Amino acid sequence: MNCQLIQDSLRRGRSRISVVGATIDAAQALSLLKEHEPDATVISARLGTGPVDGFGLVRNVRSLRLRTRIVVLLDSRDRELVVDAFRFGAHGVVFRDESVKVLAKCLRAVHGGQIWAGSLYLGYVIEALAKAMPLPAQNFRGADRLTKREREIASVIAEGLTNREASARLHLSEGTVRNHLQHVFDKLGISSRSELMLFWINRSLLTPQGLYETANPRDEATLVES
Repeated sequence: MNCQLIQDSLRRGRSRISVVGATIDAAQALSLLKEHEPDATVISARLGTGPVDGFGLVRNVRSLRLRTRIVVLLDSRDRELVVDAFRFGAHGVVFRDESVKVLAKCLRAVHGGQIWAGSLYLGYVIEALAKAMPLPAQNFRGADRLTKREREIASVIAEGLTNREASARLHLSEGTVRNHLQHVFDKLGISSRSELMLFWINRSLLTPQGLYETANPRDEATLVES
């Protein structure tokens, strides 16, 4: 019923979002995604088989390397659920008590290559990354040494894109992306994509003209723009 209500609301609204399919079965969802490869998909963390089985579906979708970007629908604002949603591959999170209008805004933002999360929840992700992978003290001005092309590549890789996805977005070969990425690692003093993501998020939050926008503190969701 929830699935049908969301689908009908998006179709009736003025969101200009076309719904190409809906299902409550994980296997059927994968088939629909492979068949249509939509711009974005909404996956509930709660499936019929369990309260967090949707995370497994998110992981399987990411493993297919589709261009589809993922929004996870969460039942609660529990810290671990938010972190796990992004850990498994979400590009945005929306909560079940939020409006369909918010969901539509999230879908458009995520389709545009952005990450959607409230500033509070983004903080959860940053804390989890820091605990899992402590970094040495870094000079964030190291990013100023990057060339324009290196900054472009660092930005899209920090979104969680693979080299292949980054090459498609920037119209470069995978080899070019790989070479530039190594230069980025060398200049920033890091050695992994996860460190780059954390570096980029921390730098953006510490600089007045950073790469991310924060919403009004009263907003339940904020557009985090990369």
